[in-house]
Order: sequence, then C-alpha cells, then structure tokens
Amino acid sequence: MVDITGHLAMALLFAAPAWLVWGRRGALGFTGFALLTAMLPDTDLVLQQVLPITHHGMTHTVVFVLLMSVLVGAAVAKWLTPRFAATRWIRSTEITTETVFVFATGGLALGGISHLFADVLSAPDIAAPLEPFWPLYSEPVIVDVIYYDSPIWNFGLFAVAIGLHLVLARYESAPLETRYRISS
Repeated sequence: MVDITGHLAMALLFAAPAWLVWGRRGALGFTGFALLTAMLPDTDLVLQQVLPITHHGMTHTVVFVLLMSVLVGAAVAKWLTPRFAATRWIRSTEITTETVFVFATGGLALGGISHLFADVLSAPDIAAPLEPFWPLYSEPVIVDVIYYDSPIWNFGLFAVAIGLHLVLARYESAPLETRYRISS
C-alpha cells in the first residue's frame, strides 16, 4: 500500500479523463467524489477496532467499493439533484437524477478502485497481499513495484497528477457529447 499522498495521487490520475466527459466544473466535482473515496478501502483500519476483520480483507475488494459507491451515489442523486439543477454554478435546468447518480457513483467507484490499484502495486511490502476480485477470484493479486514509504513514488506521483489536471484544465476546450453531460 502506498501512503495517503500516493492514494490521493492515484485517484487524481484515475479521475483525469473526466475533463473529456464533463468539462471544467464537472471534472472538478467528479475529481472531488473520487478523492472522497480514495481512502475508502482503509476503513478496515477503523472497523477492525470493533469487528473481527483484517487489513486488506473484505473492504479491499471491488465488490465492497462498488456496493458502497452505488449506495452513496443513490443517496447523492436523491438528495442533491434538485440542488444541482437549481444552482447557477452548474447552469443547467435539464440535470436528471440518472445523470447525478452516474456522476456520483462513477466518481466514488473510481476513487475506491484507484486505492485498490495502488495497493496492488505496493503490497506485500509491509502488509498482506490483496484479493481485490474476491469472491469471484480468491487468489492474491500482486504486482509490487512501489515501496510503501517511498517519497519519490508518493509525492512524485502526486506532483504528476496535479500537473496533469492543470494541463487538462488549461487546454480543455469542449467535453465529449454524452447522455450524461451536466451542462446544457
């Protein structure tokens, strides 16, 4: 597992294509959702204080990340769609619950999956290897190319991710036409 900086950096890298789908405001919001769940799988570190679970266990699976993303995405869509549609910051009267659901769920899932990817790249240096595809595939997946406390990897990756977002923000001209566009 990389440290917190590395996990945030990986979420930023995974969220970068949002600039092509939603443009400036949407990309910033989508990236925010991804950053919110960049540390989601590590909730096992807190939960293991009250539950008999281990680090890199159930919370470090694609199933867990997707389930949590869908549940939170549905809540966000239900409660925030009217607010998003009414705000001048988004400038859209046509925003649908489906669009907000896809937007929020996609960002949340991407952040959690980026965490799993970063852990696969760095476990088992000091932690147990991951089984990210459990229960479909219960063997550990190990790539192990990043050392956990490496400032070069963690802060270097973070600098690259910030730089990429700045370049995309500077040169993004128009998002792609999709049914999930946020601006009208």
